[in-house]
Amino acid sequence: MINLIQFVADMKTYQFIICLSTCVSSFVLCYGQQQTIDASMHHLRNGQPREWSTFPADAKDKELSLHFLSHVNESDYTISFRQYDVKLDWRVTLNGRQIGTLVTDEQDLIAYLIVPRGTLHEGENDLLIKCNESIPDDIRIGEIRIDHRPLKEVLSDASVGIQIFDSKTGNSMPARITIVNKDGILQTVSSSFAEHLAIRPGVVYTATGNASLNFPAGAYKIYVGRGFEYGIDSAEVLIKAGDNLEKIFRIKQEVSTDGWVSCDTHIHTFTHSKHGDATAAERAITLAGEGIELPVLTDHNIHVDLLPTAQATGVAKYFTPVVGDELTTKFGHFNIFEVSTSARVIDHNVRDWNDVSQKIQASGKPKVIILNHARDVHQGFRPFGPERHLSSAGVSKDDWLFPANAMEVINSGSQQTNFMNLYDDWFGMLNHGIHLTPVGSSDSHDVSRYIVGQGRTYIQANDGDPGKIDVDGAINNFRDGKVMVSLGLLTKMLVNNQYSAGDLVPSSDKLTVAVEVHGPGWVKADRVSLFVNGEKIREEKIGKSGAGLKWKGTWNLPMPKYDIFLVAIAEGPADRMPYWPIAKPYQPSTADWTPRLIGSTGAIWIDGDKNKRRDAAYDYAKAIVKSSAGDIHKIIRQLNEYDAAVAAQVAALLWKSNVDLNSSEIKKALTNAKAEIRNAFEKVMAEIKSLEN
Repeated sequence: MINLIQFVADMKTYQFIICLSTCVSSFVLCYGQQQTIDASMHHLRNGQPREWSTFPADAKDKELSLHFLSHVNESDYTISFRQYDVKLDWRVTLNGRQIGTLVTDEQDLIAYLIVPRGTLHEGENDLLIKCNESIPDDIRIGEIRIDHRPLKEVLSDASVGIQIFDSKTGNSMPARITIVNKDGILQTVSSSFAEHLAIRPGVVYTATGNASLNFPAGAYKIYVGRGFEYGIDSAEVLIKAGDNLEKIFRIKQEVSTDGWVSCDTHIHTFTHSKHGDATAAERAITLAGEGIELPVLTDHNIHVDLLPTAQATGVAKYFTPVVGDELTTKFGHFNIFEVSTSARVIDHNVRDWNDVSQKIQASGKPKVIILNHARDVHQGFRPFGPERHLSSAGVSKDDWLFPANAMEVINSGSQQTNFMNLYDDWFGMLNHGIHLTPVGSSDSHDVSRYIVGQGRTYIQANDGDPGKIDVDGAINNFRDGKVMVSLGLLTKMLVNNQYSAGDLVPSSDKLTVAVEVHGPGWVKADRVSLFVNGEKIREEKIGKSGAGLKWKGTWNLPMPKYDIFLVAIAEGPADRMPYWPIAKPYQPSTADWTPRLIGSTGAIWIDGDKNKRRDAAYDYAKAIVKSSAGDIHKIIRQLNEYDAAVAAQVAALLWKSNVDLNSSEIKKALTNAKAEIRNAFEKVMAEIKSLEN
């Protein structure tokens, strides 16, 4: 009996201990200031196939469902996440109530959502993160915590006053501020004085060079920069609750661009295009913060003048805005400028490129018409897709009139998996006699997801007063091809000591080609190449780092007997740069991608035949085909005096004339051709096969 009584007493004590332990655990779990829901990271994939090879091949989960204990929240709480590579709309639901979505941004960042009062239940709660879209999206999500304070309090443990100065002039200047935590992850901050700021997770643009920011307590690194031309200043800070810190940053221009105006020809706002997230005011602030001197506003099928907004935000002295329009049709997108805000917007309902050309010309003949992202599919149409276009020859299967006088070779918001694809397309168009200005642009609709001006075009023009650029003069030079294209590097080329991009070099005894590669101290270049008619003929490795000049060299070339064009392209590794991240391709062709920095010249033409005009490979090809009267052996004999570019044009001309390039006669004739001539024919035939299939 005594033993039984003792057993019952012991059991009651044990039950009391268990109950007490559970209560204490619940108290710590639910009534502490912060509750960890899940400390791990999870890989989710909403559909097949795998988006990027950096993610595991097998994805077990399409959604994240977590169950946790809590109490009813009598006031607004805050839930935080660490997220990475979020491209689509991933909804966050708590106990069946949608409280928001993850931040649409591919960067590794800490994001926050408000948990409205009464959303949490007593006892068990359910958190669900799910994407209902069908496009594949691999993401990582985790380190989920609930803070028992409103969001404003969570982000306001302490404040940091930031001042940014130009180290050369001593003046305050607009800039981009990037904040990462101790693990290098973008950290969301806030501000009580945000009138001249544009704020997104981990990123703040300031119009004045001053910012008063609120931080959660913790250890952080703050970076400050101003686009491609400037260096980066940084500081590590340890912030305790209640701190009021002051930090001064000084940055300087490290890339000399005197006589060249920085231009982004492809810019949007949420205010007018209704997608992305940058309001017109935020766009003005980001343009000043990235150092774009000639921005072209190209909201979809609308004319927008940013000048009043630039004046209202106090940044009008930093750039001269140009009114443009992204003519968005089912047969491609075309940026046109300069246009008037009072002019009628061009009808985007078109039948083909002939219709596009007619409508653009009828609108008042704008000076610049740019074909945008020519390898992207929109509404089922891809302008330079292999199903309709021979890249090596610049020829399409239809006979539409090409409507543009420029094309994007770099679009930092819509990159190609292989960045050379658009350059090859441009080379093919030049060889076909369509003289297009190469363009670098950002296609940015956002404050920070796609950085405005990351891809940019430098136009030869007076840049002494950025707020008063001679727009007509700059546009004329742009049309003439007097440009350089940049995504992190700047490449300059001078032929015979005086001729640069857009020029026609007179015939002489030889060609001296001097090339320089420039960049800020925070980027590297590893090689530079010289192309003749689109074929690489020289390449040099680059080992020098540091700010400013990365490489300088000279190549001596023989003067050709026919006209050619020269282009120099520099490349470099795009190491992880939280203050200047490069976005992944918008429509990747494979799951593998390696980001690259790029800087290229415009084309310099050489007057090899001494007739004082730019003759393209197509012009020589036409003459060869005509003079040979259809005799393929005569054609090949003449082609042996030219290069692969002329051979590609001949092959395309024969194809357009319904000649079978696989015939035994052509194969026999090609046995007497130079290797580069044979290779050019084979390349065109391979492209034709792809087109016909």
